Amino acid sequence: MRQRIVQVLVFVSMLICSFSCVQNAEESKKVKSQPSAQSGKKFNVLFIIADDLNCDLGTYGNNVVQTPNIDRLAQRGVVFENAHNQYPLCGPSRASFMTGMYTNQTMITENNMNLRNSVPDVITLGQRFRQQGYQSVRIGKMFHYDNPSAIGTSGNDDIYSWDQTVNPYGKDKIEEYKINTLIPRRYGGTLSWLAADGKDEEQTDGIGANEAIEKLNSFSESGTPFFLAVGFFRPHTPFVAPKKYFELYDREEIKIPESSDDYLKTLPDPAAKSIRAKKIQLNLEKELAQEIKEAYYATISFVDAQVGRVLDHLEASGLDKNTIVVFTSDHGYHMGEHGHWQKQTLFENATRIPLIISLPSIENTAIKSKRTMSPVELIDLYPTLMELTNIKTPKHVVGKSLKPLLENKDAFVRGSALTRWRNGYSIKTKRYRLTRWGEKGVLGYELYDHKNDKSELVNLASNENYNALIDSLKLVLEKRITEASMKPDGLGRQNENAIPMSKAKNITFGDFHDENGKRTYLKEK
Repeated sequence: MRQRIVQVLVFVSMLICSFSCVQNAEESKKVKSQPSAQSGKKFNVLFIIADDLNCDLGTYGNNVVQTPNIDRLAQRGVVFENAHNQYPLCGPSRASFMTGMYTNQTMITENNMNLRNSVPDVITLGQRFRQQGYQSVRIGKMFHYDNPSAIGTSGNDDIYSWDQTVNPYGKDKIEEYKINTLIPRRYGGTLSWLAADGKDEEQTDGIGANEAIEKLNSFSESGTPFFLAVGFFRPHTPFVAPKKYFELYDREEIKIPESSDDYLKTLPDPAAKSIRAKKIQLNLEKELAQEIKEAYYATISFVDAQVGRVLDHLEASGLDKNTIVVFTSDHGYHMGEHGHWQKQTLFENATRIPLIISLPSIENTAIKSKRTMSPVELIDLYPTLMELTNIKTPKHVVGKSLKPLLENKDAFVRGSALTRWRNGYSIKTKRYRLTRWGEKGVLGYELYDHKNDKSELVNLASNENYNALIDSLKLVLEKRITEASMKPDGLGRQNENAIPMSKAKNITFGDFHDENGKRTYLKEK
């Protein structure tokens, strides 16, 4: 009997072992069937974003600004001629494209708001790459920073998006007291500029480029798949760059747009206020305006040089053969157009952004030097990168993949690009822009025909010849607003009452303050 019991136990044990082995084999098969970042079949991603960069670039038709490196990237990629942000302000725009949602869905429409206070459960772009075995690394500004006061810190970063972070801090911060500005010690939201002494590598963005090169070296040696997000702080004010970049330009030849107050009478009140909000920056003397615009151009060229250094190293390391490169900005910037020197409007100058996507050279021969006029949005980058790297897109992402445009420049993924600013909404189609102010347009509309008026100076909203067009575009706009306001599937918690972080006054290194924060000594140039 005892022997028989032992035989039964042995038999049962063998059955259990056999079942377990089969089960383990099946689990192993399932794991191996999943796309593996370690397999080498997935692309890396180099995501480069400039701050406050409009489309004053060579590849976008500006014949004055010198941007040879960005232009070179455009030659081997796809240039999106009609790309727009979803909110022309740093913090809201960045929270939007890093989550793939509109600002009505992120609940972030101000700077200095913590992402997780508004949408605690959201999976950001960097976080999704982490979930799929990538090293997600941030260098510089990706989520919101108060620029320049928070340079060197993590700003309003999202710690769950990254495996590693680097916060460069350069000479531009140490010598902040030297910066020319329209208001003493006011830089970020005020026109300010400096032709700096020293080398590129001493500036914050030069240091950022150095850090990116070091990370690329590390990834090249280890073979680790990566999502490397490099956020340059320029050309955001203050417009600081080494002197050699100022020497690229003839200040006296720089043109300043003209705008009359009579033009304001043709606009809805909120639109007129948006381009007259910065009182101290209105009606600048021509020579001063030229000096400031020269500084903006010089700073763009400085950023272009840092982009070039990173791209050169990507190629030298051989990583270009397996790396998607994205170059863009968080929003545009007025340089005197409509009499305005800032962002925060619903005109083309503030909504339109440069966007270039370059696929790895081994896959790139079929799409070289393409340009598309399809309206696209910054939130489309999230699903695009997911599809290109064979990663499943989270359900909450409402952007559209741009892959069809990478394969066929004549394709369209959406009929219009939607941008919001406060109580205004604007759509840009291939040809027209319609802007609505107030609920159901109670505060007025704007209509611009880009075929005849690229500068958006002739508001056709009250022109009876365009009534049928306006009526049809209004239907499109209302539908877009409704969809952009719906809570996405799979988002989780969504808090409408989150408030911005309280801000302390900027401290310029070298100044002294008393125990109440009042400045007692101002460091001189």
